Amino acid sequence: MTRRKNTSESVEDLGSPNSTPIEGKTETQKRYISAIKSFKLIFATGSAGTGKTWLATAMAAQALMNGRTDKVILTRPAVEAGESLGFLPGEINDKFEPYLQPFKQVLYDRLGKGRAECMMKNGKIQAIPLAYLRGITFQNCYVILDEAQNTTPTEMKMFLTRIGENCTVIVNGDTTQKDIRGESGLIDAIERIGFLPSVKVINFTKADIVRSGLVQEIVEAYERPKEDKRPSKEYKRFYGKEIRSSELMLEPTPYVEEREDPLGQFLFKKIREVVIKK
Repeated sequence: MTRRKNTSESVEDLGSPNSTPIEGKTETQKRYISAIKSFKLIFATGSAGTGKTWLATAMAAQALMNGRTDKVILTRPAVEAGESLGFLPGEINDKFEPYLQPFKQVLYDRLGKGRAECMMKNGKIQAIPLAYLRGITFQNCYVILDEAQNTTPTEMKMFLTRIGENCTVIVNGDTTQKDIRGESGLIDAIERIGFLPSVKVINFTKADIVRSGLVQEIVEAYERPKEDKRPSKEYKRFYGKEIRSSELMLEPTPYVEEREDPLGQFLFKKIREVVIKK
């Protein structure tokens, strides 16, 4: 008599969903979460590391698990590194795969890896390139458009006119990291419809960066004007001596006057401009 195989070993482990409450770490994050619960269309702008993508995806996953929505649609423009989907290997799903990693990390954390992948297979979670949304109507779903600063005004209009009944649409982007030429569809849309009653605009600042303290310091450094140290470096290379701040006078030094050469006068002029700015 043959023993029946234990089928329990072949059942996919769906994993346990993360039941930890979704809470904002900053006041802006709390307003963002409240807006997702209350408004039909939410625009969120701000630097990297402020939690825009994580919170939006976590809220969508929670709505899916609680039965408050039928499905989740994830999308973003595929413009990174100047490559289009046509140049990437594989079928369309394979081509779009690299762009989904930020979403997947959150879905795995909130739903469990097995459950999240199962929902992707049965269409509860759909990842669709922005260019393929034309003709689709968003109904009974959560829709997240990430990296929206890289949309054109025409693409953004096409996306926004997909909105149907019983849906929540979240549009995220960092307007300081635009990778396309011309006007950003994100900025254009906020200016055009940000005042509508069903629309909420949330602006994150560097104070809302929660990824790490280092990221906050990096963002602050990039926001400051970069100091031009080339004049002093060229002075040292040409004259063979360092220029101390006490030597940076507003009148030409005798050392420069004695040389009476165009390069020396030019370098001193540039150094003087730096001193005056300071």
